[in-house]
Amino acid sequence: MIIPFTQLPTETLDAIIENFVLREGTEYGSEDVSLSDKISQVRQQLKLGTALLVYSELHETVNILPADQFVEDSEEAP
Repeated sequence: MIIPFTQLPTETLDAIIENFVLREGTEYGSEDVSLSDKISQVRQQLKLGTALLVYSELHETVNILPADQFVEDSEEAP
């Protein structure tokens, strides 16, 4: 389920984004990028719609995914 990021309190969205950028596997290559820059980049991607906040009912977690990689269950059904 997609969560409209604009409906979350700023503090909640900031915590979700910060948790996301601090996870392993979200490295930015050999270039040093500050935490605040990473957070700004993810926030911009959410605003542009190139990234989405997605809630997993199965795992009861929220994740940030590239929009082009997200397929809702209803789109998967034949």
